Amino acid sequence: MNIPTKNFTIDHKSKLPLHVQVEELFRTLIKVEPYSKGALLPKEVDLANLWGVSRNTIRQATNKLEHEGLIVRKKGIGTRAAEKKSLVTGLDHWYSFTREMQEKGVEVINLLLKTESVSPNETICNFFDCSPAKKIFKLSKLKGENADEPIVYFESYFHPRIGLSTKDDFNIPLYTMLQDQYGVVVHQSRENISACQAGTVIGKKLKVPAGFPVLKRERFVYDINGKPVEYNIGYYRSDKFTYTIEIAKSSES
Repeated sequence: MNIPTKNFTIDHKSKLPLHVQVEELFRTLIKVEPYSKGALLPKEVDLANLWGVSRNTIRQATNKLEHEGLIVRKKGIGTRAAEKKSLVTGLDHWYSFTREMQEKGVEVINLLLKTESVSPNETICNFFDCSPAKKIFKLSKLKGENADEPIVYFESYFHPRIGLSTKDDFNIPLYTMLQDQYGVVVHQSRENISACQAGTVIGKKLKVPAGFPVLKRERFVYDINGKPVEYNIGYYRSDKFTYTIEIAKSSES
């Protein structure tokens, strides 16, 4: 078992649950050699003894990573880091695309960031309950791993009561900025997910043909008082992204 002791220990006095700590250790472990190169990860029993936790705790963490597509388990062979394929996102991470990608060990950057005032369409007018004559603040972002690898293009429209300005720093996490600078605490979102062709405009931004299939996601964001905050539409490259939905069985029979 080739695991460095530094940065790979469990803090049993921490308030952070053990399975969460173990999960984070695994996320770090699969990024370092030899495991990042495909070597089998240590056995559950060995890791349980090393970290002073139960095998169930180890399994709880690896179950989540397997569900996210970060590791692969084969009976009779063992567990290893999965080959890098498409990225995965889920409904429980609607608050920050960048933060979610960081949790998966993927660093994304803003390839495009543009702010402007625009006239709202019918969908936005209905959501914000505003007049089409009222100008709306719009934020556009193209994100990717590098200039040659765009992943997703976002367009966000904000309720005029917030008062966003082109002087605001949109390179920091959006909802953190809204809370710190405007006192707006986002609390809930409603999602519409569909598939469509990229089209000429979006295809050019994502560097795919106009007929290329993309995942289209509409997001309606509300604050803690149930007031509309943001209408966001995202276009994800289908060859680089998977959108997951995890559903728990109802307790009703």
